[in-house]
Amino acid sequence: MTTQSAEPVDVNGPTPDLKRVLGPKLLLLFIVGDILGAGIYAVTGEMALEVGGLVWLPFIVAFGVATLTAFSYLELVTKYPQAAGAALYTHKAFGIHFVTFLVAFVVMCSGITSASTASRFFADNFNIAFHLDWGKLAIAFVALLFMAAIASVNFRGVSESVKLNVVLTIVELTGLLIIIAIGAWAIMGGKGDTSRLTQINIPEGETAFAAVTAATALAFFAMVGFEDSVNMVEETQDPVRIFPRVMFTGLGIAVVFYVLVALSVIAVIPEGQIEAVVADEGKVLLAVVEKGAPGLPIDKVFPFLTVVAVANTALLNMLMASRLLYGLAHQDVLPRTLGKVLPGRRTPYAGIVFSTLLALGLIVVVTFYADTSLIVALSGTTALLLLCVFAVVNVACIVLRRDPRATGGFQAPRWVPLAGAVACLFLAGPWARDREDWIQYQVAGGLLLLGIVLWACTWFTNRAVRAQKTGFRDIEHMED
Repeated sequence: MTTQSAEPVDVNGPTPDLKRVLGPKLLLLFIVGDILGAGIYAVTGEMALEVGGLVWLPFIVAFGVATLTAFSYLELVTKYPQAAGAALYTHKAFGIHFVTFLVAFVVMCSGITSASTASRFFADNFNIAFHLDWGKLAIAFVALLFMAAIASVNFRGVSESVKLNVVLTIVELTGLLIIIAIGAWAIMGGKGDTSRLTQINIPEGETAFAAVTAATALAFFAMVGFEDSVNMVEETQDPVRIFPRVMFTGLGIAVVFYVLVALSVIAVIPEGQIEAVVADEGKVLLAVVEKGAPGLPIDKVFPFLTVVAVANTALLNMLMASRLLYGLAHQDVLPRTLGKVLPGRRTPYAGIVFSTLLALGLIVVVTFYADTSLIVALSGTTALLLLCVFAVVNVACIVLRRDPRATGGFQAPRWVPLAGAVACLFLAGPWARDREDWIQYQVAGGLLLLGIVLWACTWFTNRAVRAQKTGFRDIEHMED
């Protein structure tokens, strides 16, 4: 006897769409806040150690290469306005599950690692700001609570998350404007040394080109904001129209802030003292406040501004990670369970839970098992992996120009994706790093190995599910 039943509801898939709340102003603050987050506090001093007073030049070069990649991102995001960013474009261009999974895993690792390190940095600066004398256990507890608070905001919805980002970004920009103002005050008052702004200090036996290249590669630690914003495309109003101008505007604002802050650091901190400041938990910007405006009480407030900047970075990184998981579940690259969405608030709760658990684990590892050199290596590895992802995106842009089904509102110049891919691959090479920085390749290799293991688990799981579904259909056919 033949029986008919209603079409089954896919309870494992992402059913409702995400809520579109990002207009041009909110998207601009998202991009600027992400690029200007913990990156500007973390890498400015390290880059000054690489090139001395010429620290502003690698930032300009890095933003130039990033702008080439931005053209490719914008062409692709207007063709395929869906979450998942680089992983989605890789999947569309090459259709190889393994490659797509690795790209997705690399992007997710960069965001979650950045957020976890930012959470630990948040706890450290919380300890400093309130003059506490906590040990590792208490600092780890604060970091874990902070990450849980980020997850709760993320659960509430993208509207609440973006509103909080607006507040944090404004405070963050205020802190950087203070640094720039102090630098300008010191220079105009004759207390700033502008002669060092064109001097490059490099180790013996190393060329200026190699030093600038190494510093440029390190500067890409701040560029995770690209991928973060692209993964928010399904929550953006009319992305085809507003994404291009907002992306370029955000990049322009960010590079101006980075260069002016770098100039302030070199002009205010006396020659020979930057290395000591960087070694003191990287308090480079706080040193500008203390040395440039010693009579003002700003140095008491600035640690709180640092806390806010770090909090903003963690919030935006975790937003990206959860949306990436949601988008990949839509493409069946990850199990569809990870794409589940809360019906009322329309937030990807499964992706939020999964990414938060990974971040909590990394906080424990960073707090109790990682030394300072490993944490520095992780930031460099983040930049390395992002350069590789950017190279893939540029190549995918070239490949997908042959897709007749996709039409977008933005077209990059024909030579730009190729130039972007070559520049990113060059900066990802060992010649763009000091020999002691080659540990980044070991860390990246370890992460990729972990990704391969997870891919194998996902592949076998999906295969078992497909076999089970096929078996059910065979049984129903035999009964019919």
